[in-house]
Amino acid sequence: MTQNAVDAALPTPARPEAPTSERTPLGRLIGVDLARGLAVFGMYAAHLGPDPSQGGTTGFFMELAHGRSSALFAFLAGFSIVLITGRRTPKTGRAGRQAVAKVVIRALILLATGTALTLSGTPVEVILAFYGLYFLLVLPLYRLSARPLAIIAASSALILPQVLYVIQHALNSGGADGGPGAGPGGIWAWPTGADGIVSLLFTGSYPALTWISFVIAGMAVARLDLAAQAVRVRLAITGVSLAVLGYGGSWLALRLVPGAASAIDASGWGEGGGALSAWWADTAGYPSGDTPAWLLAASPHSETTLSIVANTGVAIAVLTACLAAVDAFPRLRRLAKPVIAVGTMSLTAYVFHVIGIRVLGIEELPGSPLHVLLGFIVAVTVCAAVWSRFFRRGPLEWLLGRATRIAECVR
Repeated sequence: MTQNAVDAALPTPARPEAPTSERTPLGRLIGVDLARGLAVFGMYAAHLGPDPSQGGTTGFFMELAHGRSSALFAFLAGFSIVLITGRRTPKTGRAGRQAVAKVVIRALILLATGTALTLSGTPVEVILAFYGLYFLLVLPLYRLSARPLAIIAASSALILPQVLYVIQHALNSGGADGGPGAGPGGIWAWPTGADGIVSLLFTGSYPALTWISFVIAGMAVARLDLAAQAVRVRLAITGVSLAVLGYGGSWLALRLVPGAASAIDASGWGEGGGALSAWWADTAGYPSGDTPAWLLAASPHSETTLSIVANTGVAIAVLTACLAAVDAFPRLRRLAKPVIAVGTMSLTAYVFHVIGIRVLGIEELPGSPLHVLLGFIVAVTVCAAVWSRFFRRGPLEWLLGRATRIAECVR
């Protein structure tokens, strides 16, 4: 690879002190960092782990990481945008303009960094440029409360995947060879060898047209009082319900809609009979745009309504579990401190693994032995744990913070 969050890729913003009566448990923010750290490990597994097609327990857990970790990053990116621009009450006036400028600067840096990493020739489908575009697209919504944000997220999940299918089909049909990904060239595909605007919006691995649903959903959740037990319970129920609705709906559709599974197999991307796994896994391949039957899939990279609903549910459930766990079990908070440290410097951790893959000459993603994955996880965890003992931010997060200081000039 979706991979946010990075900001998922954005650093955790400064956390101003609140009056004692307004403070929420520390676990609210630590839990977000824990979820982000788990998302980092999930993306490592998707790129550096064994191929899920090997089956067995290892293959199952590797498949769980595919797509869902990048969706969690995107979801947490929305959370980060709200933290920067004002969590419970959006910033206004000069403070609001400066906050918007900070997000824009971060977005542009992510666009540039992602493009540079892609141009380096890495086999990773770098997500940073996509994230940069997500931030720019959702920024006009930062003043909205939780309810309208949730309505927009739900509406976009219901409508935009169908729009994306029509656009991709038109682009593919209009290409010189009619192949997947064909489309306009020139400035729309610039820079050559990286993701141009058409790729970022429609044809890339994480098209903004559908992935912004995750970001907006994250913004909606960030507006809630996450310290309240009742809110967390409702979020947990919502997350599990969405996951069941998305994956369960796809499982039923692929078996009950006449010809759906065979049409996916006939598209030439999946292996014979593999279409029935498209309700949760990528083993059937990726949508080719040749058949609308793919709109019934919920596999992580199918970019469908059912996929977005399911992965949003998983993201909400993971975040809620992390928030509750670090508050309820102080000992777990101490034990998970190295993972939390990774979460606080997710941009550094992400770039570290992209560069590491390039330096080591790893070309087959996924497909590395399990010890390679474990080696990367141990290395980044140890480095993050040691670094966090002396510095509040990761190295790239610190540089990103310095770069956004120009926003203080906004009047």
